[in-house]
Parts: sequence; structure tokens; C-alpha cells
Amino acid sequence: MLNHTKRLALAAALAIGSALASGPVWAQARTDLVVGMRLEPPHLDPTAGAAAAIKEVTYANLFEGLTRVDAEGNVGAGLAQRWEVSPDGLTYTFHLRPGAKFHDGRAADSAAVKFSLDRARGADSVNAQKAYFAAIAAVDTPDPQTAVVTLSRPDGLFLFHMATGDASIVAPETAGTNKQKPIGTGPFKFDRWVAGDRVVLARNPDYDGPKPALERVTFRFISDPAAQVAALKAGDIDTFPQFDTYEALPQFRDDPAFTVMVGTTEGETILATNNARKPFDDVRVRRAMAYAIDRKTLIDGVLFGNGAPIGSHFPPHRAGYVDLTGLYAYDPAKAKALLAQAGYANGFETTLKLPPPIYARRSGELIAAMLAEVGIRAKVEPMEWAPWLEKVFKGKDYDLTLIAHTEPLDIDIYARPDYYFNHKSDRFNAVEGELNRTQDQEKRNALYGEQQKILAEDAVNGFLFMLPAATVQKAGVQGMWVNRPVQANDVTGVRWK
Repeated sequence: MLNHTKRLALAAALAIGSALASGPVWAQARTDLVVGMRLEPPHLDPTAGAAAAIKEVTYANLFEGLTRVDAEGNVGAGLAQRWEVSPDGLTYTFHLRPGAKFHDGRAADSAAVKFSLDRARGADSVNAQKAYFAAIAAVDTPDPQTAVVTLSRPDGLFLFHMATGDASIVAPETAGTNKQKPIGTGPFKFDRWVAGDRVVLARNPDYDGPKPALERVTFRFISDPAAQVAALKAGDIDTFPQFDTYEALPQFRDDPAFTVMVGTTEGETILATNNARKPFDDVRVRRAMAYAIDRKTLIDGVLFGNGAPIGSHFPPHRAGYVDLTGLYAYDPAKAKALLAQAGYANGFETTLKLPPPIYARRSGELIAAMLAEVGIRAKVEPMEWAPWLEKVFKGKDYDLTLIAHTEPLDIDIYARPDYYFNHKSDRFNAVEGELNRTQDQEKRNALYGEQQKILAEDAVNGFLFMLPAATVQKAGVQGMWVNRPVQANDVTGVRWK
């Protein structure tokens, strides 16, 4: 009989032989992903809300538009696999994917496209970017796979706007319940939402396009900076895009278990100003505030050096950018002189309402201290998202606030008559009209430059910095976007190595 030691040796040899006979054994790659987000979305209908967190969960994952934006900011095929544009730039003929279906099995056809676009531009539309659809004169459906959109005027950004989350195609039957039970056409389906904690998506087995590598994606909401760091270190979070605890980036860069990516966003961060309220209706007061703000101190103190200063509402990485950061270089003496000219030699009191993001709260505290140095006594009022959106963004009930506008190429918001800045400029609007009629990209860039100069000269808002896109993730995660050309956490191309 074999003794115990020989029996173990024989068993080990047999196991090795069996493994060799059947070929190499590989560890199976994970098919689940946990994505960290600092803010929970108020709901999950991207066509009915301004909060970026809605699109960060739903864009390209749950919902699709006629077109879509890729990781580099290029516009490509979405629900429409191809399209033609008439020579006059007024007619767009979209050819839809023939096999596209909503998650409940309904056909995603031209009737759904017509419903979605008519709903977005209708009189009772609650779309946060209703202006994107203002040029649409008619939507026709010659057959189920063809949608013809006719514009009343050329719109050089029409295809780009149709690629945003606000232009997601939804079904008439489920549009009313998408806020809580979203049904789109994307490669993932809604699984469940645990309020205050997470949203879970599952791979859509019936998707008519390329299947994602991931079977399950969980978006977890962690607002506290220390808790974000702890969750990453504990392995509870696999990837955290828009990670804004910038002081923690060095410790993750030094840890081989993690990778850190820092890219660009479309997030122009501004000290938003109610131009209709006294004393902010006086350009001298607005210019005084611009002189009172030290952008370098903000970028170093809030972003720990990760970020670029701006002098108007346009990102430095885009063609057409004009560097206007020198127009109001930090100069407290000039700020005080302008305030005296405007009749506020002793300054004045005001309120600065701050939404929840870390960059907003930290920047707000620093700016309040800077304004105090020139006599502007700003009372800081922290607010949660829901009341901020309701009172400040919708109700325009504020003096000053601080926010990053992350919608791409959104300088057009300054031409909107009811926008919360209460900004009025015939000169700016005239350039916007010319921009809408212009197709040539070089001419468009020149017009963007004119608009930037008008906004800077009028000091409509305090133009601070571009919000950086920092992502901290486990070293095995591949395919997350480095840059954020639109509001998105697109996980359709993510996999584990």
C-alpha cells in the first residue's frame, strides 16, 4: 500500500497531467463593474432633466439618440446607421437600424423618432435643452426605417445635438414612466434602483448591435470625499470617473493596483451671476468681481493644480478658443476702484448659493474670501441638488451661485431669453444668429471667438476654470473614457483585462 506522502504525490501528478491534457487553465475575466459617482440622479429620463448625473448613468448605456458621440468627441452612427443632408442644410434623412428595439420589445422605428423630436420641441416640453430642437420645422416618416427632419434654418450643430442625451429616442408608450423605469434601445437594460445607494443595469440580450463585455454594471453613489477614497481602497468601487478629491490622486498614482487618468471635460466652471438683480445689473460691479478673483489660487487650492483657467465660456481644447484670461487679471485695487465708481465704495452684502459638488463648495468658500477683500460680503448658503435646481436654475431666485456647465459647445445658452443668468445682449444674439446660418467651420470658429469676447467684456459671469476629468480605477479596467466630450459614463466598451 502507498503511504500517505506517496498518495499525495501521485494525486498531485495526476492533477497536473489532467490539466496539461486539457490545455492551459485561464482565470476568467470579470463581467461585472461597479462605477462610483458622487451624485445620485434625481431621475433617469435624460430628456426631462438638466442634472448631469442622469446622462452619466443613461447615455449610450440605456438610451440612444439618432447619432452618438464617441470617446474623442466625434459624431457617429447611433440609432441611425447613416444619413444624408440636403445641399441647403435644411433636410436630414436618417436611415435607422432595421433591428433596433426598445427593451420591452417594441420596434424603435421612425414613429418613435417623430414622437421623441416632436415631444422635445413641443410647447409643453420639459427638455433641459429645448433650444437644440428649435430649428426643427417638421419630422416625416416615409417608412418605418426612415425619418426625415426638416429644419427652418441651417443648424451647424444639429447632428452634434442629436447625439446628446437630451435627444434620446424614447417610446410613446413608456415616455411617461422613464424617470423611474427607463426603457431605451441601448445595450444595457434597467435592472433596479436602490434609492440613496445604487442603480443597477444588466446586459440587454436582444440588443441588435455589438454586445458589451460586461453583463452587469452598478452605479454607486458616494458623495463624501473620504468615503470615496475608502471605497476605492477597499475594492468596493472598480472605477470612479469624475473623481474630484484631487488631493488624493498622488496616493493612487503611487499604488500599482490603480490607474489614474486626467483628461478634459466640457465643464466651464463659473461664478454664475443674476444679471437682472441689483447691483449685478451694473457691468462695473461684474467687472469688479472679475478683478477680485484669483484663478490660480482656485486651481491650486481646489483642483490641486489639475485644471485650466478660462476667461470666457469656451473650453481651451476646442478649435475656436480665444485666450481671454488676461482681460481681468487678478487686481483687487482695480476691483475696489470699479466698485467705488458704481456707488459701492463700502461694498455690499450678497448671497452665494452653492450646490453639492466638492469643487463648488470649495471654490465658493475661497471666492467668498476673495470678494470680502474688496468689500463684497457674500453669505455662503450650501444647497442640495433638488432645491438648487428648483430655486436657482429654474426659479432664478439667487444673487450668485457656482456651477460647472458640462454641456458641450453650450455658449448658445447666453442667447436664451429665459436662461437663469438673465443675460440680455443684442450684439451677442446677432452673432448667434450668424453662427446658426454658417456651415463653414473656420467661419464658425471666428464667430465663436466674437461671442467669447462679448461675454468677457460684459463680465456676464465670473469665468473660473475648466473642470478636469480625473478617473481613478483598478488597474484591470479597460475602456473607460479619458476625456468627457459629453456628459457620460459610457461602459459599452469597458472590459477587464
